[in-house]
Amino acid sequence: MNRGPAQNRQTRFTALFASLGSMSSTSDRIFKLLRSLVGALLAPGKTTEPKGSPPKTRPSGSRPGPVSTGLSTPYPGDFSGTSTVVYSPKPDGAADPGEIVWTWVPYEEDHSQGKDRPVLIVGRSGKRLLALMLTSKDHSTDHRGDNDYVDIGTGPWDRQGRPSEVKLDRILQVSPADMRREGAILDAKRFGFVAKGLRSRHGWK
Repeated sequence: MNRGPAQNRQTRFTALFASLGSMSSTSDRIFKLLRSLVGALLAPGKTTEPKGSPPKTRPSGSRPGPVSTGLSTPYPGDFSGTSTVVYSPKPDGAADPGEIVWTWVPYEEDHSQGKDRPVLIVGRSGKRLLALMLTSKDHSTDHRGDNDYVDIGTGPWDRQGRPSEVKLDRILQVSPADMRREGAILDAKRFGFVAKGLRSRHGWK
């Protein structure tokens, strides 16, 4: 049976639309696949270590927190020997003997680590200042008869108003550049008690 021109055109249009519909369906699938891949690449996720890489661990024996010395120059070690007690405080922004200042104090067992503490400047050695560390305690044990400590009471160097003691058993060498801030001037009377302790324990002049 022969079809007329109108029927042939209708058949061709039907086939064309079917072909276009198939192509559109395929394009949609490809577009959805690409969108899924892009979304997976851009989505935040956990960072994974390459297989076989060793786990990250903290070095054995290290303390938590920074290990930087916090000093402008390497710490030369605690002062040993004798010196002269000096009392010459000046409220000029610089650290002077007779003043309590804050500076970085290295741990006695490891000079590469330490923390900021208040110290009392008691003398000089070359370009460095000689200082004694302050400690605060509840005074449940009285050290007044112990030649390692001298009680100096309270002062503006401790914002909590706690009584302080000066430790005589360790003499620090402090660079003026490493002073963090001035705490207070220790009055001459209390400084005299510290000077007496230094002369008795270390033979200072």
